Amino acid sequence: MRPLSKLLAGLTLLLLPALASAQDFPTKPIKLIVPFPAGGPNDIIARVVGQRMSEIAKQPVVIDNRGGQAGVLGTDAIAKAVPDGYTIGIVSASALVINPTMEKVPYDVTRDFAPVTLVTTVPEMLVVASNVPAGDMKELIALAKAQPGKLNFASAGVGGMPHLAGELLKQTARIDIVHVPYRGAAPAINDLLGQQVQMAFLDLPVLLPHIKAGTLRPIALGAPKRAPTSPDVPTTAEVGMPDLLIENWYGMIAPAGTSEAIVTTLNSLANEAMNDPQVKQKLADQGLTVAGNTPAHFRDYIGTETQKWARVIKAAGLAASK
Repeated sequence: MRPLSKLLAGLTLLLLPALASAQDFPTKPIKLIVPFPAGGPNDIIARVVGQRMSEIAKQPVVIDNRGGQAGVLGTDAIAKAVPDGYTIGIVSASALVINPTMEKVPYDVTRDFAPVTLVTTVPEMLVVASNVPAGDMKELIALAKAQPGKLNFASAGVGGMPHLAGELLKQTARIDIVHVPYRGAAPAINDLLGQQVQMAFLDLPVLLPHIKAGTLRPIALGAPKRAPTSPDVPTTAEVGMPDLLIENWYGMIAPAGTSEAIVTTLNSLANEAMNDPQVKQKLADQGLTVAGNTPAHFRDYIGTETQKWARVIKAAGLAASK
């Protein structure tokens, strides 16, 4: 028994630094990667949640915007980061379930990440530029059919949820509109405001100020029920497209190999931050619904979403050979 006792003692000594490190975490600033430019919905969510996490942890949470390829570039940076909990990210469904289904990406979602928690869900809203002569879905579809291939729809990048929403609109309405991808929601909106593109499905938060200002015209919300922040905007079901349900979501991930103890701590910090009444209200004011779950539940959620969108992508003819 002595050799076994010595072995156990030795293993305990080896594990002590790691255990102590996990217990003390965090002891320095946490980098929170946002795979989109500043000003978009992903950025808004990260800044609101990250600020409260910083206050709870008593350590800075530094936002690092890394836009490009519909969130793939920033998400890949998370996959390649040191798995010590000090580089994490809040990423969208696009980077975790849509892009990997549509194209080859430099990471494996099931292998390269440690899911932390689902953060928020948000419906996509279809809007048109102010110069588009269409006030509702019926008029927009009639306009597109009268000018096949002439109208453009913007997205936050190839393979993102707004891209998929536009493609599903094409399939559902049987219209020919042209996809124009951008490096995030903010630049897409800039060209919508400048009337360089005619329409877009985008996350509700970035659209609300422009809808209220009257500079963008809402057409429909891709959700089963109307949004409290936009009660006058009908749902896609109400305008005769019940299958055009487009809801985006954002989740927190860490690099694979991050210790279970640190992932648990990050989950606790994030969920405490999200359940803060002021955080909930700030996100609700943007049309976002706070989610929150365990790492295991979030992993299962990613798997379920991957299967669901893979079926949609295949039906829409968007799946590419890898």
